[in-house]
Amino acid sequence: MAVVVRVIALVVVLPVRLAWELLTATGRGLYRWVLAPTIRFVDRWLLRPLGWLLRHLVWIPLLWAARAASWLWRALVWLPLSWLGDGVAWLWRNALWPPLRWCGRSLARLSRWCGLGLVWLVSILILVPLYYLLWVPLARLVRVLTPPARLILATLSRWLSALARRSAVVLGWAWRAAGRILWWCWALTLRPVWLAGRWLWRVAVVPVGRAVRTTWRATVTPAARWLRRSVLEPARQATREALTALGLRR
Repeated sequence: MAVVVRVIALVVVLPVRLAWELLTATGRGLYRWVLAPTIRFVDRWLLRPLGWLLRHLVWIPLLWAARAASWLWRALVWLPLSWLGDGVAWLWRNALWPPLRWCGRSLARLSRWCGLGLVWLVSILILVPLYYLLWVPLARLVRVLTPPARLILATLSRWLSALARRSAVVLGWAWRAAGRILWWCWALTLRPVWLAGRWLWRVAVVPVGRAVRTTWRATVTPAARWLRRSVLEPARQATREALTALGLRR
């Protein structure tokens, strides 16, 4: 048995290991004699000259052009604009803002006096007539109608309270009737079904499960242990010894 396992391991593992070693040697040779010289050639004769050309023909001229454009911007645009802005600000502070501020204060005072006069006119011409022509009669009407309104509200509240009491009685009766109906449904349908299912579980399902577990322990578990001890472990040990003998494993 051990000899057969060793021969099988030798026939199966040795070609795979040889193929792997051949593939590794081929990869190393390609990297050493093809890829590495190609990379050095490209870096030395293509990338470095191209970088030098880009630096001296593109980057440095662009840098000098940017510096010249920045100097021209500051000398021809920024400084004149800043001087013009300072002049406009000085003209605004000393020539335009004082008259505008005086005019604004004068308009504010005039608007305030006009608003006070308008409020006085509105109060005299509109609010006072409305008070005597509308508010006073409305207040007297409310005083006259308050007692009948209170009587109507009291009657309506009594009716509503009686309706609420009767509704509470009807709802209580309906609640008790629904509780009894649900109790009868539970006692006549759900509870017998629950008891029958529990009895069936105890009588049928539990014994069958125990029998299956006992059968499994009596048949499958010993067979698995025998297979592991008598077949798998010797095969693994023989494979390990074959690989060690061939020098493929330390």
